[in-house]
Amino acid sequence: MFLNSMHHGFAALCAAFVLVACGGGGGSSSNTASAPTPAASPPPVEAPAPETPVPAPPPEALTHSNATRFLSQATFGPSPQDVQDVLDAGLEDWFSEQLAQQPTLMLDEVISRFPESGVFYDERGQTPRNLSQLPTILFWRNSITAPDQLRQRMAFALSQILVVSDRSDLDRLPQTIAHYNDILVTNAFGNYRQLLEEVTYSPAMAIYLTYLRNSKANPATGQVPDENYARELLQLFTLGLIELQANGVPNTDELGEPVEIFDNTDITGLAKVFTGLSFAGAEYQARLQDLPLNSFYSPLQTFDNFHSEQEKSFLGSTITAGTGAESSIGQALDIIFDHPNMGPFIGRQLIQRFTSSSPDVEYVERVAAAFDVGTYLLPSGARIGSGERGDLGATIAAVLFDVDARDIQRSDQGSSGKIREPILRFTHWARAFEVNSAVAANELLLQDTSDTTALGQHPYRAPSVFNFYRPGYIAPGTLTGEAGLNAPEFQITNAPSVIGYPNFLTPYVFGQAPQFDGGGDRAFIADYSDAEAVADSPEDLIALLNERLTHGTLTEASANRIRNIVSDIDGSTDDGRRLRARLASLLVLTTPDYIVLR
Repeated sequence: MFLNSMHHGFAALCAAFVLVACGGGGGSSSNTASAPTPAASPPPVEAPAPETPVPAPPPEALTHSNATRFLSQATFGPSPQDVQDVLDAGLEDWFSEQLAQQPTLMLDEVISRFPESGVFYDERGQTPRNLSQLPTILFWRNSITAPDQLRQRMAFALSQILVVSDRSDLDRLPQTIAHYNDILVTNAFGNYRQLLEEVTYSPAMAIYLTYLRNSKANPATGQVPDENYARELLQLFTLGLIELQANGVPNTDELGEPVEIFDNTDITGLAKVFTGLSFAGAEYQARLQDLPLNSFYSPLQTFDNFHSEQEKSFLGSTITAGTGAESSIGQALDIIFDHPNMGPFIGRQLIQRFTSSSPDVEYVERVAAAFDVGTYLLPSGARIGSGERGDLGATIAAVLFDVDARDIQRSDQGSSGKIREPILRFTHWARAFEVNSAVAANELLLQDTSDTTALGQHPYRAPSVFNFYRPGYIAPGTLTGEAGLNAPEFQITNAPSVIGYPNFLTPYVFGQAPQFDGGGDRAFIADYSDAEAVADSPEDLIALLNERLTHGTLTEASANRIRNIVSDIDGSTDDGRRLRARLASLLVLTTPDYIVLR
């Protein structure tokens, strides 16, 4: 139902793609977005988490299409070499090798670009473009060329759960964004409890959710602790709003209403925990211009004089009065982490980011079990994970190797499949056709891809702490909406963005993307030699692109439309074959068959 509904919905939105292609080409959620829409769910059922690792289904026969599909889920897009590596090694060995890959990080390179003086503002008090854009530039490079593809992809998924955005004061702090990125990359296969702690102490999150220099209550002035982080930590980063069973189905009370986890008294109690945090290496209230440069990319420091000494009660637990800042934070994170909602709440969102927008409750339960026990058994019986609750290596293994993700027969049934995120479409194109360089410093279009006239999505530039789209989003006026199915990416899918995507991609496909410096060397030039070699035959050209881009799922209707268009181009000349290859790839990349990953 989901796949067919999504496919039909996107087909309607994509009706103009062929014409377009042929023509060339803050922080506080309380004020910026509504609460996430609860996922539609079947009636509650009892589903206790198992105490032993959940085995994966038997291994599938590994074909070129299966390898390409797996990499489409697990990476920023399969390159021809990646596909061959998976075919040579097998899914399990490739996955294990990716877990062992050293992380490709940002911070050191960002810092190396700063002036020796440490001054990074120009005469207008602005961060120069060549510095402010460094996280964006390095994101595009790492997502397209870094060998630790699974780690980078996991960090990107986590960045959409633990959201910070440079649509805030962070737009002037590239080193702080880079530090945050490295936290996510480094902890991508670690433990979620450790990740929460590093995120809590990160300057990026403290600036974005306004708990930097959050001081204890002052009865004389009426000042109370800032509640932003306390609220979003519970609502968005860990537990959600309502109690969940192990399979993600909401618990209900005797009236059939969902049971809320917390109320505002819990928020005010938890807010006291996150008081007394400020930049490291200086006084609590030091002026920004007096801070050491490394204060902006070092863990925050606790200052007990500014920390609330009152008792802190939330989620049915109490931290005793007089407990210092560091101990209070540690205890609070332990209390939250121990809540049974953690596994299904985080597991479901990871499924959505990698494989399925509206996963079956059984799928959620199996992934939540891997999170809870910290272990997952691959099809061969190999064990992934540390055995500690919250192990993200085990969790992502459960997401990718689950029968709902791997059984191709399920891709046309039930609720499997998802819309490819706009960023992943672009990175997939770049990797599939092995661009000559992914250095984005001179690329005008890649400096901000958040507008609907571009990709409608940009790394670390979500419009609010609710991300680009809510995990519980149900698209009104669609078949998926009528079926009560979640389709998060539909929240940024509309008439302007559907047209914006092919218009954005076209200059890259044809090697004519605009640059800041028109005389500089061109990057993002794709290698179409394989496609050009068979472009004299529209059938062979479409077959190659179907294999490389849609793992064999291009429908006959789409293939016929593309065949009719490229057949009007003379394929007997070099120029004609070049044009055929590029235009055909653009047309495939804008079909519903490609955009809906199944």
